[in-house]
Amino acid sequence: MNNLQDWPEPIVRVQSLSESCLDEVPNRYIKPPLERPSIKSSSSSSSFASDDDVNIPIVDLGGLYGKDDTLRASILGEISIACHDWGFFQVINHGIKPELLDRGREIWREFFHLPMEEKQNMQILQRPMKDYNKWPALPSNCREVIDEYGRQVVELCGRLMKVLSINLGLGERRLQDAFGGENIGACLRVNFYPKCPQPELTLGLSSHSDPGGMTLLLPDDQVTGLQVRRGNDWITVKPAPHAFIVNIGDQIQVLSNAIYRSVEHRVIVNSAKERVSLAFFYNPKGIPIEPLKELVTPERPSLYQAMTFDEYRLFIRTRGPKGKSQVESLKSPR
Repeated sequence: MNNLQDWPEPIVRVQSLSESCLDEVPNRYIKPPLERPSIKSSSSSSSFASDDDVNIPIVDLGGLYGKDDTLRASILGEISIACHDWGFFQVINHGIKPELLDRGREIWREFFHLPMEEKQNMQILQRPMKDYNKWPALPSNCREVIDEYGRQVVELCGRLMKVLSINLGLGERRLQDAFGGENIGACLRVNFYPKCPQPELTLGLSSHSDPGGMTLLLPDDQVTGLQVRRGNDWITVKPAPHAFIVNIGDQIQVLSNAIYRSVEHRVIVNSAKERVSLAFFYNPKGIPIEPLKELVTPERPSLYQAMTFDEYRLFIRTRGPKGKSQVESLKSPR
């Protein structure tokens, strides 16, 4: 896929549309009634009375590397339950300074308010992956902040991969090695959601599961937007201060033989406030991904055939976001 027009959903600079002060959402962005967002729980048969009463788990990582074995075991257990029951969780006390998170988020907010000609200097397809000359030069210190942010988030992803691996009953490096070791395909995507005149009719991002390995999202600290599917309901995530939102991607679902599962999520928009979020994707690179042999048994046979992440990503991109149907369609015939 060599340009943005190859993506199956319409891609137009919605920031420009928003700034033109339209009173209505253009027809091409209006979702079918069953796909339109709701802030409250929509299923009368659900056990959740209101999405206001529910949030994804919040895990304090502060004691993960301390000397208290009981506390460490408790943290591992909390993450295990979150992975099994939600596919999403938030982490606090993760080791990255709040000042870096705030500056990283605000740099990108400033970037999106630059003149269009300045923003267009930033390349979209990163080839090579880390060419600083292709990164935005404005706002000031942008490149230095982004570089430090990326370095620290990669380290945090590595620590979380060890936790997931241990919780699967594997050696702490087994998942990382299955990703290709340290040669991972990290990628930062910054999302800007401008104000929308009719947020009840559209979405900032359609329902999907993340095709990669693991995602760390730094959400907007002022505006909610991420919704996670929970049964028949959509739960609006309430971000904890300076927390990362972590979610399992399709590649870890495959490696774990569906012990861990990626979960559908989407983004709603807001009529009064814009929103900025930073999604960091931690992906395998250039290696076939299939269920780990340690997790395949006669009672739980291998559910997926081997496929590289690039092959899977192309498969996804030619079809567009379609909930969980993409990864489920790849299950091996039984």
